[in-house]
Amino acid sequence: MKGWLQPLVLAASLAGGVVANEFNIAKVDVDLCTSEEIGSFILAVNATETSKSPILSKAINLKDPAAINYPVKKTGFYCVSTYAFSGHDYQGVVEFRNAYGELPAAQIAKLPFYGGLTIVYAVFGVFWGFLYVQNRHDILPVQNYITAILIFLVIEEAMTWGFYDYQNSHGSNAFAKVLMIIVAILNAGRNAFSFFLLLIVCMGYGVVKPSLGRTMIWVRVLAITHFVFSMIYGIASLTITPDSAGPLVLLVILPLAATLTTFYVWTLNSLNMTMKDLVDRKQKTKAMMYKKLWWSILGSIIVIFAFFFINSFAFAGRNAANFVPDHWKTRWFILDGWLNIVYLFDIAFISYLWRPTVNNRRFAMSDELAQDDDGFEIRSLANSLDEEGAIPLTDEYDRYSPETELSPVPPKPVQPAPQHRESLDGETIFAVGEEDGDKFSDDDDDFRKSSEEARKLTGTSHS
Repeated sequence: MKGWLQPLVLAASLAGGVVANEFNIAKVDVDLCTSEEIGSFILAVNATETSKSPILSKAINLKDPAAINYPVKKTGFYCVSTYAFSGHDYQGVVEFRNAYGELPAAQIAKLPFYGGLTIVYAVFGVFWGFLYVQNRHDILPVQNYITAILIFLVIEEAMTWGFYDYQNSHGSNAFAKVLMIIVAILNAGRNAFSFFLLLIVCMGYGVVKPSLGRTMIWVRVLAITHFVFSMIYGIASLTITPDSAGPLVLLVILPLAATLTTFYVWTLNSLNMTMKDLVDRKQKTKAMMYKKLWWSILGSIIVIFAFFFINSFAFAGRNAANFVPDHWKTRWFILDGWLNIVYLFDIAFISYLWRPTVNNRRFAMSDELAQDDDGFEIRSLANSLDEEGAIPLTDEYDRYSPETELSPVPPKPVQPAPQHRESLDGETIFAVGEEDGDKFSDDDDDFRKSSEEARKLTGTSHS
């Protein structure tokens, strides 16, 4: 029996002072155990009471191995260890059956997480759709792109949620792997679409520029290229393990890194150029929108680097014995969850800034009037009009110069000649008599004097 028995201890976190030793024939001879317990482990008398989890120690007959059921009553990190009692090779299968389904315990939190994201994006899409329909006659082209990406996000998150729900119900079968590939493709599409949208927004499309011209073609080519390489990378990461990946993996990583870097550099340069153009043209309202967008991007970068810096300290102790037991619950959030949270805030903030309003096109296609030009005053405009109006009055000014006013001889009134208005055919329309002419001349002279006095009081003149 000795050559065919293998001891198995199912793990339990043993309390201090609890010792497990192997039963063997020598211990039977000294009455430390019975012959039925050969191959199992000797446990302390109080091992069951002091351990944190149930302890199961049993010898397995390799000629007739029986299934062993170990109850897991508390959530935790469990290990199974075996010890070869003899020199024979053996194989065993450990299968964990979770009460909630087929998903691994380390990924079960993804099920409610992606379900919650799907609901949040759906609610957000409803509010956006309400504003879109309400202002459907005044929609900008960039708002159509935002509408498309919101619809895409609802579909992508729903498919991800459905994938984890199906795997939890049916396990990792062939259809689950097909769903996994579809989710990877949708994720690549989301990344490419998001970078594309952010780039055209930073270029001022729809708000500063009604069209990007041929630049839009190059932006679309870059987005499609990034989508292709991101899709290849996503599928490869799901089908190829890191241990089996060779130098050929660089053929996927390097092009993806190149397109990603191009997006980053082009987006930041476009945003800086757009803000500079708006500031130079004194478009304060539009410049404030892009300044808020700049702060949003900067805040996201700071959060990403801060989270990466904190996680670096956490992963520095990954070789410690208690690293996996302490971090297995939150590892999924470090690798995947928090990036989705940052993305959610970014897309929500951009959608809020570029939300549909009543005066979309009027705001986008019109320029704000500059209110702070140096030296521009209403009174300076009035003075310039005075100077222009004074040019044809040079003769009258010389006639009524200060020297003339100081003369003791009163000025002789000059009778203006009767004015005749002629028709296009040269015929006189009105013929004014001599008396009537004198009357109208006096009235005209009085009117002119009163007008000149009024202009002197108000400090204005008209040419």
